[in-house]
Amino acid sequence: MRESVLSIVVIGRNEGPRLARCLESIRDMCHPDGHVELVYVDSGSNDGSAQRAARFGPKVIELLGGKLSAARARNAGWQAASAPFVFFLDGDTIVDRDFVVRALPEFENPRVMVVTGHRREIRPQASIYNRVLDLDWLFEPGFTEYCGGDAIMRRTALEQAGGYNASLIAGEEPDLCWRIRANGGLILHIDAAMTGHDLAVVNWRQYCLRAIRTGHAYAEIADLYGRTADPLWSQASRHNAIHGSVYMFAPIAAVTAATLDRSWVPLLLLVLGALGLILRTALRTRRRRTSLSTLILFAIHSHVQQVPIFLGQMRQWLNSRQGQKSALIEYKNG
Repeated sequence: MRESVLSIVVIGRNEGPRLARCLESIRDMCHPDGHVELVYVDSGSNDGSAQRAARFGPKVIELLGGKLSAARARNAGWQAASAPFVFFLDGDTIVDRDFVVRALPEFENPRVMVVTGHRREIRPQASIYNRVLDLDWLFEPGFTEYCGGDAIMRRTALEQAGGYNASLIAGEEPDLCWRIRANGGLILHIDAAMTGHDLAVVNWRQYCLRAIRTGHAYAEIADLYGRTADPLWSQASRHNAIHGSVYMFAPIAAVTAATLDRSWVPLLLLVLGALGLILRTALRTRRRRTSLSTLILFAIHSHVQQVPIFLGQMRQWLNSRQGQKSALIEYKNG
């Protein structure tokens, strides 16, 4: 058996044609010198994803029973892989054909343990949600605190950090990167296209569920590391909790005040305050170099999402107090 230089681990759950598109992009990418190993891990799909993936010749692992999560699937994938570098991909992505050959030389620096690149939405025109959330993927290149789900990692870094925390239903990558950095490793975001992503959020319910999952992750990660010298997401969690609660209760307070005073002034002040916040955020994010309408929509999203994020945090806090673990929060349709 040939020794692999790179293992590509794809995880998926009911991704359907998106999974086939992902595996086709891997087949068509520029491969590094040496053998590339492909592993697909399926998390209880009922749409024939495992059978669809098998046609592309990977090692297929099907997770059945127990608590399903991206973290558990990625652990199963890298533990079954053999190469010194592991490229993690989600089944709803397509890989840029040149990313691997651009990223692997960065590991010549022995302290670099993770290399990631730019992720962008494949179909931003498919919905107003895709269009706005596409801007959430924009990060400055350079050394960073954590990566997303798509990244190349040294196998030794995974082993030393103990892999992903399979008890987490979200936020597993920042959690792992915290432990990698604690071991002296570096996470590098290079200025190169890495993956196209198919968010497939087309309605308000999906948008809210995704934000609730984000809030859950912020609260759980902040609780894990809040008392350490590197309190990952603690400040962001407090920020979201304050803003989310204010945004939730401010309209109620304004309506109550308007009713008691029999005046439109409280409602007018509420509207003017909201418009001011939106305008300020749009101005601050103009460096994202997109249309004015998209900037305004992104500014609205930046504030509106705080409410479901806060609800996700409350859900995690309540579960934690009751000693319960949250179930998987799924927002995407199969």
